[in-house]
Amino acid sequence: MNCLRHLPLSSGLPFQCFTSHQRKPLCSVNSLGMSNTRDPNRSIAVKSASGSTSSAGTNSASVKEEEKSETYSHNMTEAMGAVLTYRHELGMNYNFIRPDLIVGSCLQTPEDVDKLRAIGVKTIFCLQQDPDLEYFGVDIKAIQEYAGSFSDIQHVRAEIRDFDAFDLRMRLPTVVSKLYKAINRNGGMTYIHCTAGLGRAPGAALAYMFWIQGYRLNEAYRLLLSKRSCFPKLDAIKSATADILTGLRKKLVMLTWEDNKCSSVEVSGLDIGWGQRMPLHYDDKQGLWVLKRELPVGHYEYKYIVDGEWTCNQYELMTSPNKDGHVNNFLQVIDDTDSADAALRERLMGDDPDLTKAERLRIRQFLEALPDEEP
Repeated sequence: MNCLRHLPLSSGLPFQCFTSHQRKPLCSVNSLGMSNTRDPNRSIAVKSASGSTSSAGTNSASVKEEEKSETYSHNMTEAMGAVLTYRHELGMNYNFIRPDLIVGSCLQTPEDVDKLRAIGVKTIFCLQQDPDLEYFGVDIKAIQEYAGSFSDIQHVRAEIRDFDAFDLRMRLPTVVSKLYKAINRNGGMTYIHCTAGLGRAPGAALAYMFWIQGYRLNEAYRLLLSKRSCFPKLDAIKSATADILTGLRKKLVMLTWEDNKCSSVEVSGLDIGWGQRMPLHYDDKQGLWVLKRELPVGHYEYKYIVDGEWTCNQYELMTSPNKDGHVNNFLQVIDDTDSADAALRERLMGDDPDLTKAERLRIRQFLEALPDEEP
């Protein structure tokens, strides 16, 4: 799913150019220390600590599920920078954050729909992507069909890429719009879940509480953590808030690589995450490999892949080595078009951001006006 599908492109974009000259292989792994050959779609997850209700029986598949959970948890720790664990074999688990809002882990069987109906849930709001479901063998169609057989509960999907703070930022307006409309339509109690219920789901719940329910962000965050141990990305929520209120502006950035002897140049990181790659295209007139990309305000790290070899470029800005010695190139996109918007973004990115009544009204109207995406 295209995480930018509802973000309008601005016209007359300011332009930044970053030019590479010679190939200078500095390192071959990203700043998280992950292998560059890992499957970008492999699910990684986290651990839930309370409110557990088992939906997985003990059988010969338990050992394999435990092994998958171990791998999932290990990758989560590397990706998120926090020691969090998810045990899929223990079944669905959740916590009430408010009487009308529950955050939890994924449904695993159609019978889990019955468990949620029994506690009064009217909307099941799923943030998982298909690879997340496939990793643990969850039959989402069976769950959707079973939920659809009842008139008192609705299953809704709005996908966010797992453990990707930038995708969370980009997707939050569309996701919370869909959540807001579902809650208005169905009323009652809402169950928000991703795979483990500790990253995407609490992030979406926080944005909803901040934008719609009138909480200060830190107030909502403290309430959430008092109910469920989790690791939502607050900066992604802050950035998404500022994006909406400043018009979702982007700046055109161009990356170039000078090397007429190589056969392919790609970039990873940037706004697509380390598990994906974008090709640069060779411009015969300039004698350069070129990538043009429109990016919102923010800090972006990236690496080139030249003929399959991961490399940084010494002529561009580079990060300091992390604890494992890994280095990336980076760029900073700055909002220099409107001083008032820059001040608004600075305020919202602060330690304890809040919204005025007028700002909440603008966000609510924006969410209501967003077109519905395909289910």
